[in-house]
Amino acid sequence: MSLNSHVEELKRKHQTLSDRVEHLQRTPSASDAEIADLKKQKLKIKEQISRFETTSA
Repeated sequence: MSLNSHVEELKRKHQTLSDRVEHLQRTPSASDAEIADLKKQKLKIKEQISRFETTSA
């Protein structure tokens, strides 16, 4: 897998997590812990994307 395709896959995962967080935030029965976990996952992915984009620049 090339670096660009890996970054694109990370961006897709990040967007999927963003969509899930938005959905859960609108759901009254959603767990705050689950939302926090998803946000942590998003942050880790965002950091990976940033590292890869900085490295390839």
